[in-house]
Amino acid sequence: MAWARGSWICVDEKQEGMSAKSVSLTSPPDGYAECLVDLKGRIHTSQQRAILAVNQELVLLYWQIGRDISIRQADQGWLEGNRALSA
Repeated sequence: MAWARGSWICVDEKQEGMSAKSVSLTSPPDGYAECLVDLKGRIHTSQQRAILAVNQELVLLYWQIGRDISIRQADQGWLEGNRALSA
C-alpha cells in the first residue's frame, strides 16, 4: 500500500506490470478515540510512576554515599587540618 493524494493505493506487484486500485478510507470503529485516550493516559501514568521510582532510588543512593563519606571522615580522620582529598 502507498499513500497518494489523500487515499491509499494498493499496488499488486505480482501481476505483469503494475496495477493500482484505490482503497477508500473508513472511519474508525466506535469507541476507538476513547480507547486511544485511555491507552495514552495509562502510558503517561506508568511513565510518571517510573520517574518517581528512579528519583527515589537516586536520592537513596546519594544519601548512602554521603553517609559513607561522613563515616569515613569521622573514623579515618579525612579532611583533618583542611587537607584536600585526592584520588
